Amino acid sequence: MTHCRPVAGTASDEAPRARFRRDQSVAAARLRRLRPRARGRRGQAGVTLVEVLIVVAIMAMLGGSVGFYALQQYKKAELSTALEDARSLRKAIELWQVQNSEDTCPTMGQLVADKQINSDSHQVDPWGQEWSFSCVDGEIYVQSNGPDRKPGTADDIRVPKLQANSES
Repeated sequence: MTHCRPVAGTASDEAPRARFRRDQSVAAARLRRLRPRARGRRGQAGVTLVEVLIVVAIMAMLGGSVGFYALQQYKKAELSTALEDARSLRKAIELWQVQNSEDTCPTMGQLVADKQINSDSHQVDPWGQEWSFSCVDGEIYVQSNGPDRKPGTADDIRVPKLQANSES
């Protein structure tokens, strides 16, 4: 028995070859359309050192300005905290004097022991210095040396503030 091979160019052999050629030409056309884009992307895949340095410089400027603003706000917050702590200490001293029927100033230890202030409350000013109390002529003064930690300077915190004499 002999098997017959289809002759090239016959109808039975023509359909798969034509389909293969058509698929090949479609794939080649797609590849040609994609190649220019791929080349363009390949050249722009990375960033240059100059671009990185520009971004870093911009971020540093933004960070510096935010840090500068935050530092100013932090200093203001320290001052307002110190004033509020001084006022609350003054009230605690007034209450201690009333309860103990005394005109003298208590120490911080006495205020804590007599539960006029909590032991975990601010017993030092925001700059880590001890508060000083003075009771003169029925007036209670609570004082801190302020941010510079030096007594008698303009930045000292004092409650109540000293009144300037108008008799000059």
